[in-house]
Amino acid sequence: MRVNTTTQNYFIDNIKTYNKLKRMKKYNFYAGPSILSPFAINETAKAVQNFAGTGLSILEVSHRSKEFQAVVDEANALVKELLDVPEGYEVLFLGGGASLQFYMMPLNLLKTRAAYLETGTWASNAIKQAKFVGEVEVVASSKDKNFTYIPKGYTVPADVDYFHYCSNNTIYGTEMLETPNVSVPLCADMSSDFLSHPVDVSKYDCIYAGAQKNAGPAGVTIVIIKKDKVTKEGLPTMLDYQTHIKKGSMFNTPPCLPIFTVLQTLKWYKELGGLKALEQRAIEKSTMLYDEIDRNKLFKGTVVAEDRSRMNVCFVMNEEYQELNDAFFKFASERGMVGIKGHRSVGGFRASLYNAMPKEGVEALVACMKEFEATI
Repeated sequence: MRVNTTTQNYFIDNIKTYNKLKRMKKYNFYAGPSILSPFAINETAKAVQNFAGTGLSILEVSHRSKEFQAVVDEANALVKELLDVPEGYEVLFLGGGASLQFYMMPLNLLKTRAAYLETGTWASNAIKQAKFVGEVEVVASSKDKNFTYIPKGYTVPADVDYFHYCSNNTIYGTEMLETPNVSVPLCADMSSDFLSHPVDVSKYDCIYAGAQKNAGPAGVTIVIIKKDKVTKEGLPTMLDYQTHIKKGSMFNTPPCLPIFTVLQTLKWYKELGGLKALEQRAIEKSTMLYDEIDRNKLFKGTVVAEDRSRMNVCFVMNEEYQELNDAFFKFASERGMVGIKGHRSVGGFRASLYNAMPKEGVEALVACMKEFEATI
């Protein structure tokens, strides 16, 4: 059979490219769904084939089985252990993402008026949803400078039901590492820095986090709720925290596979030494990358230095090198840097350094930035 030379060359070239990519080490800097530890991935893969010796896949096993109940119980216990959750709180594993919590949380906790801090897109979305429930006072906003800083010196009214903030702003690269010092109950969306450093849970009425940053894959949301604050009656069944507290996150079929992967991630975190050890890793990795951004003539950070996120490092080309934006993206991608394109609201680049990102990945990105600088 005669083979068209052009077609033959096409397949040869693509096989070479495939083999090159297969050999290349990839570093996953996506903001979410994001990098998972090899341990969590491998254990989940095993469970997809044969879960807990049942001969069934985790994808098909009954959530009412004793084997899966053990998964939920252990995941619940490990969240409480790692965060040192005090008595009087419940840990829930729910669907709907943090976006559902933007409405569900005020539906349960907002009685008359709540205070919100606006520091980015997700904080803005939370404010919009809370307004469907009651009065909302935005005590401060950094929208005036495209959310490049965390507002300071604001006053939270003493008569609000709670003060809500987003601890880490994935899109814009800012982070609130200290718990706000206010005299009212606190509620927080901690989706993108959850489990990356210790938190005094006793200061909060509610903490919620989509798993797909630091805890596991997309599909499950972790909620830590103070039980004595959940007192409203007459709420829609699925939007009532009491429903899920009473049924131990099992009122309806939960997202079984994501919960299983969350458990494996929590086990890995405990093995690493807990949240203090993870915080040290986060400091080391983010400092390394920010130091290079500040040193390198081509790049600059996008947020004020004191509010820089350890989880999502945003940076752009300096004005005189703007035309090199696409060239650097291509250069970095060819060297295994995956997912570093910045969000459209900011532009440039974003490297997400979640817990599972090894130091080696940050070193590779820094080396890539230096190598590119040397070509200019």
